[in-house]
Amino acid sequence: MAPLPELKALSQWDHIHRSLQSEEMDDLLSVYPVHLQHCISDAGRFTSVLSICNYEHPEIWNLPDRVMCFVARLSGKHRTFLPNVEPGSNENNKETDVDGGPFYKTRGRVDIRKDKALWQAALSTLNPNPTDSCPLYLNCATVAALPSRVSRHNSPSAAHFVTRLVRTCLPPGTHRCILMVCERADVFASACALARAFPLFTHRSGAARRMEKKTVTVEFFLVGQDNGPVEVSTLQCLANATEGVRLAARIVDTPCNEMNTDTFLEEIKKVGKDLGIVPTIIRDEELQTKGFGGIYGVGKAALHPPALAVLSHTPEGATQTIAWVGKGIVYDTGGLSIKGKTTMPGMKRDCGGAAAILGAFRAAIKQGFKDNLHAVFCLAENAVGPRATRPDDIHLLYSGKTVEINNTDAEGRLVLADGVAYACKDLGADIILDMATLTGAQGIATGKYHAAVLTNSAEWEVACVTAGRKCGDLVHPLVYCPELHFSEFTSAVADMKNSVADRDNSPSSCAGLFIASHIGFDWPGVWVHLDIAAPVHAGERATGFGVALLLALFGRASEDPLLNLVSPLGCEANTQVEDMEQDSKRRRLV
Repeated sequence: MAPLPELKALSQWDHIHRSLQSEEMDDLLSVYPVHLQHCISDAGRFTSVLSICNYEHPEIWNLPDRVMCFVARLSGKHRTFLPNVEPGSNENNKETDVDGGPFYKTRGRVDIRKDKALWQAALSTLNPNPTDSCPLYLNCATVAALPSRVSRHNSPSAAHFVTRLVRTCLPPGTHRCILMVCERADVFASACALARAFPLFTHRSGAARRMEKKTVTVEFFLVGQDNGPVEVSTLQCLANATEGVRLAARIVDTPCNEMNTDTFLEEIKKVGKDLGIVPTIIRDEELQTKGFGGIYGVGKAALHPPALAVLSHTPEGATQTIAWVGKGIVYDTGGLSIKGKTTMPGMKRDCGGAAAILGAFRAAIKQGFKDNLHAVFCLAENAVGPRATRPDDIHLLYSGKTVEINNTDAEGRLVLADGVAYACKDLGADIILDMATLTGAQGIATGKYHAAVLTNSAEWEVACVTAGRKCGDLVHPLVYCPELHFSEFTSAVADMKNSVADRDNSPSSCAGLFIASHIGFDWPGVWVHLDIAAPVHAGERATGFGVALLLALFGRASEDPLLNLVSPLGCEANTQVEDMEQDSKRRRLV
């Protein structure tokens, strides 16, 4: 990545700019990050503009001075009047094409005062239910409204609607600009939401033939009480966070004939090389030899062998050890308890937990993580073959406990059980967080947009929910009650079974408790389980869910001020009051 430029302000404007090169085929973008540069230098190349702003702030009604500057300097076929000169001057008698040459005198044809009136009229027409939009200037610019109000279980940034509106309302063009007006507290969530709208992976044949590169420029205008200059470190934080989101989404979108366990290990090695970390890798028969019966038993039937990989960051002065454990099932057929033809498609996404941890680990270390941080990846393909695990088999897991298999399609908890036991016994973790696309029941329990959290700490349960609201990766708690639920795994011949007896008895909670049992319910550390089965994708595209959540949740362990801002841990008591004030916002605009 090229060095960050010197940050310059235009009057009250603070620019947070992201330039992307992309190849577009219909509504899918294959976007490749290039570098950060100052947005004013690119303003003359824009072909379309989408503005995102907060309706309540009075600055919005004066926004056209800025928006029209972009619109008036569009490239391509559009020839427009430049409004960045004083009305009434001689320059107002000239119209300029994209090469800067005058061609027709158009006195009075375009006036910035009329542009402002048009802008205000567009704002007045918006009536979001839950969203609304209004195209301007022959669809060269668009203004769209986010929901008028968000509930207490939604993010004040309305991140999901930001992504949705960008996908549907961003005008076409070669060089496009997204201009977003928001408070500083919403910058992180909004940036990650915008990144989700531009996935990296595509195998559409037209993308390979397209020669012209397309760019998308993102600019933020900060309003509210804390609207001072943006530090260069904030730009770098947003760049690393959005790259992490898109890295995770690319891995999840890639099918298993390309993203097998070998390929996933290469992705881990690339991140490790970028950070100067050599991963620890345990593979194939070595897993069985060392006692990782869960990972080995799930993946032993596949062509590409299973693996446990660990990236470790151990800085001087660290005061605690944190382990992130990710489920990396690159494909889940269900094993011998095989899935049906309607439930198996999409199981390439079963590595979403490991992908999110990889993207978050990369961003967290680049932003200066002050504590010991280990990323543990439990990689396997749950395949069908002569060596596949059978129902009734009994496996010895790394925790030393035995598990009777009564459902080979409940494989994620087996690999994660080995992962958390390794984090506890070998890494000496004080905090263990596992993230997984674990149960289909999660989507029923907490829905398509909210991940499910299960934890032995009430404080961390609240922290996860708060972090989700601040970063846009929403979270809602599950019931934590092992004394009532763990009996679902009772086995007559082993320490436990791997699937519940009663599927109507909070199966998502039970699945998480199975993982916790391998470090012990009386373990004195903090254990957090995040089930992201439903929010890991939106339709047929991955969302990169989990990256922003991890960065926000552990932001207090970072040296970055923006991550400290969105972190719920270690905050003062007035945080809840600030959140309530943000909830009172009536309308935002895109």
